[in-house]
Amino acid sequence: MAGGHLMLVLGISTATAQVGCAIAGHEGIIASFQSSKGRRHAETLAPAIEFLSVQARVPLREISAVAIDVGPGLFTGLRVGISTAKALASTLRVPMIGVTSLDLLAFPVRWSDRRIVSVVDARRGEVFFSFYRQVPGGVQRLSEHRVGTPAELCSEIQAVGGEVLAVGDGAIRYRDDLAELTRVEVGDGSLAYPSPGSLVELAHAQALREEFVQPWELEPVYLRKADAEINWQVRERPDQGAGGLGGPG
Repeated sequence: MAGGHLMLVLGISTATAQVGCAIAGHEGIIASFQSSKGRRHAETLAPAIEFLSVQARVPLREISAVAIDVGPGLFTGLRVGISTAKALASTLRVPMIGVTSLDLLAFPVRWSDRRIVSVVDARRGEVFFSFYRQVPGGVQRLSEHRVGTPAELCSEIQAVGGEVLAVGDGAIRYRDDLAELTRVEVGDGSLAYPSPGSLVELAHAQALREEFVQPWELEPVYLRKADAEINWQVRERPDQGAGGLGGPG
């Protein structure tokens, strides 16, 4: 796919409470949409992509690659975003680029000289988190993506030492826990969710380097069992058995 001037990337981000999509070309972000209010991801996403295409005056057939936030995040949102993105990429016969939600949260604060910790609210008293630092032209991830309690996050932050900037809806939700640590600043609401603009900016650079995956190769980052699966296991009575609903998975 030579000729970067023709490279147009559509990005979809639904791993958190926010539904977002954006289109970028060589001149940067052409259009973006985001909503974190009320409506369900499945109902919002397809009309949002259509609206974006019209506003940007970019017919979907001109898209060169589809980028997706692969999580970690909320199971239902992730599933909606990834299945939509895969279907689009297959229909348009274009490759995909996957970026994690924690990497996306760190990207807008890449200018910070502090350690950055991206924190996504995982619900059920847990958070997904990862540490980053500034490097020329971006951020470098310093740790694996983890899932843990706010207390575990706090002890990890203390172990890192130095000044820390915490971003994401998980950092905002557990602001009080983080406030007890010295040298930690919590980013504001504008940094609460992975930005579809960041997604297409990062993905456009990867697209120019041809760092693609095929739709069937793209895997979500779950870090733990799906909520639906956990709820089912909790509900299931030992004496009733699985009721012939097929094996695990």
